[in-house]
Amino acid sequence: VQLVESGGGVVLSGESLRLSCSCSEDISIINVMGWYRQVPGQQRELVATLTSSDDTDYANSVKGRFTIFRNLIKNTMHLQMNNLKPEDTGDYYCYAQRTWDEPEFWGQGTQVTVSS
Repeated sequence: VQLVESGGGVVLSGESLRLSCSCSEDISIINVMGWYRQVPGQQRELVATLTSSDDTDYANSVKGRFTIFRNLIKNTMHLQMNNLKPEDTGDYYCYAQRTWDEPEFWGQGTQVTVSS
């Protein structure tokens, strides 16, 4: 599985960004996809997940501000990030796990910087 993220950038606090993840395989049959973020010196944080049955889950820090969804026609998965805060700054990685007994596949990451 090859994943490519895009959509990162530099924004001001309160603004929005939409991250995109394109996948080399049919995302409709991938068991779970999601987004992690990594800040240097800190532990990697699972931000949002989306299952093949469209169940979603979010880190408490982003609930109500971030939305994970997919576009089956374009075979892409997205993270809509609203009301961004400086603490959302980090490298965001898309991941996919085809089945529960397989390892996760990762993209190369996209950087998000939120200035106050």
